[in-house]
Amino acid sequence: MHRGFPVSANLDFSGKTALVTGGASGLGLGISKALAGAGMHVAIGYRDEPARQAAQTAFRAAGLPDPLFVALDVMDRTAWAAAADAVEARFGAIHVLINNAGVSIFGPTDEATFADYDWILGVNLGGVINGLVTVLPRIKRHGEGGHVVNVASMAAFLPGPQAGIYTASKFAVRGLTESLRYNLAPTNIGVSLMSPGLVATNAYRTALKRPAEFADTGLGPADAATLDQLGPVFEAGMSIDEAGARLLAGMRRGDFFIFTHGEFAEDFREIADELIAALPKDPAPPERLAVEAARRRANKLSLERKIGLGDLV
Repeated sequence: MHRGFPVSANLDFSGKTALVTGGASGLGLGISKALAGAGMHVAIGYRDEPARQAAQTAFRAAGLPDPLFVALDVMDRTAWAAAADAVEARFGAIHVLINNAGVSIFGPTDEATFADYDWILGVNLGGVINGLVTVLPRIKRHGEGGHVVNVASMAAFLPGPQAGIYTASKFAVRGLTESLRYNLAPTNIGVSLMSPGLVATNAYRTALKRPAEFADTGLGPADAATLDQLGPVFEAGMSIDEAGARLLAGMRRGDFFIFTHGEFAEDFREIADELIAALPKDPAPPERLAVEAARRRANKLSLERKIGLGDLV
């Protein structure tokens, strides 16, 4: 339990329908297979036809029923509506939304262009926003309950020097999801933030598929040989199947934070220590303390019902 949030155990998702963005390859494929193996109807949002074919092959090799594939660029709001319509037409309702699709580019943030920001934020944050605005009303409307998982990254907690825009997008997804958790706490819709560590995928090559409209980069041209230097690093990562299974286990437990990797305790302690040490030591005036006490009360109240601005004062 975290900050007073209710936690449900042993949730059963069999027979429910999930829409997984970016689900035809990499981590998304591992997640999709895990959900299908748990008896869920799975719809996969995809952009790349060869990846779609490979995903179908992987499902059949694992003895899983074919998923529904829906063409989906997560930046395209019209495509989102069409994809959601297609899933509902096939399965009747969407119960679980997995906002997984993401891209990354490497380079010093101080040299990035508007196009660099627009592409990364458009997919990694804008795609999540588009999914929430499109699908959440549909889950609420059918009233059968559901679950939302926004896939961030350990970059949502641990920034680095070569992926500043990616890190910004994942910090934003984390903040959005933590707030959404309060909003949906009184409902029968669960919320999780998945923050995986290193997973064995070719995610480091996403810059090679950068759309032409975002070609103006300050980080240098995407070069396969340069990017492939990261191949051995990613090969050391967790398998997509294990990561997918850990996501499913977290959903079943009703976890908010779903951490697939356990090797970051040292980093978290260092961050926590630095934050506490940075707080001023002088006492706060009573009026400010009263404001913060009201904020905490309102947060707890939001676990029971929808709150308004009047609850903050």
